[in-house]
Amino acid sequence: MQFFDREHLRAVFSKPTNYINTNKGEAYYDALYRKMEKRLQELRAQKPVREAEIKFQELLETWDLTRRDFLKWVSATTAMLMLPAKFEPLVAQAAEVMDRVPIIWINIQDCAGNTEALLRSASPTVDELILEYLSVEYHEVIMAAAGDQAEENLEKAVKDFDGKYLLFVEGSIPVGMPEAFTIGRHPKTGVEHVKHLAEHAAAVIAVGSCAAFGGVPAAYPNPTGAVGVMDVVKGKPIINIPACPANPANITGVIIHYILTGEIPELDSLLRPKFAFGYRIHDNCERRAHFDAGEFVEEWGDEGAKNNFCLYKMGCKGPFTFNNCSIVRYNEGTNWPIGVGRGCIGCSEPGFWDKYATERPLADSDIKPPGINGVEATVDEVGLGILTATAIGIGIHAVASAIAGKREDSSKEEQ
Repeated sequence: MQFFDREHLRAVFSKPTNYINTNKGEAYYDALYRKMEKRLQELRAQKPVREAEIKFQELLETWDLTRRDFLKWVSATTAMLMLPAKFEPLVAQAAEVMDRVPIIWINIQDCAGNTEALLRSASPTVDELILEYLSVEYHEVIMAAAGDQAEENLEKAVKDFDGKYLLFVEGSIPVGMPEAFTIGRHPKTGVEHVKHLAEHAAAVIAVGSCAAFGGVPAAYPNPTGAVGVMDVVKGKPIINIPACPANPANITGVIIHYILTGEIPELDSLLRPKFAFGYRIHDNCERRAHFDAGEFVEEWGDEGAKNNFCLYKMGCKGPFTFNNCSIVRYNEGTNWPIGVGRGCIGCSEPGFWDKYATERPLADSDIKPPGINGVEATVDEVGLGILTATAIGIGIHAVASAIAGKREDSSKEEQ
């Protein structure tokens, strides 16, 4: 392990590599609008990947969706992509030409949880737009073909759409035990399989924390030598969409962005799209006010729990985790882990299973912040002490709030 001096660490951890600039100026958005218009014109001029063209409006009617339902989805997707409202007509047009982009989806060392999240989504604008209207040329979990026929379909798709398809990878890559994963009658290892398909792809999307960073298979002692896609694939655009499972809305957002621009979205230092991971869970948490007030759940079922106090003392890793869970949520935006009373386990961060997926509060661990002076005064300084993720300025300041709360309680008792 290479060690750096404190000033180097300070420079690394204070970089705002995650946070997205939500207002880039009128000139920027005007140029982007023209670029997207040109891209959509080019796609409309192309024939759909499938021989039989499916009219988008017909699909909406088949799903018993009104135009109003669709426009609600358009508005939500535009906002999620951090685009002004004037881009909504372009997002609507992008959905209508999604059948021009071929997709290959493979599963390596995984539980298929991300596929299940997609299939079980209550919102038809995710399931049908991606799995029905999009041209998914290969997906082991949902396709009817098997055996030699499946292999032939895959190689035909690679040949027919060389350099044009998006490759989605679900699951970690077992580089330390290649024989742990083989596929087909003419077996390839996971490493060979991913490298071969990535070589001919336009871009590679690692779906879920396993594909992004190794996930649960990479947890200690990591018997298969599990790693993420970015540790295996080189020389290709890579987008990480971590979380366990990844939110289907973020998968859709990446595809829509690619259709609109022909490019991958702006990424952070961990190759995650900033529109989805440019938020710290802690900063948008519905319990944040309780954190700042020093009001914490001390044990499960206590009065703090009944009043939705902050879960930091119960091991919530929201201060260390970047994701839009607290904004987009799950199940049609119904809820998310903290909303149901369970602390964040940091599943969109590297090494989350070993570092975060316990109820152990870091405030009570051997990892101590170097000193607190005010609630938000030492975000970067604390980030240096904790060193949770390379090149991300993170912070934890619950100790300050806890002390403030205790002092307030003490003063009340004295009165």
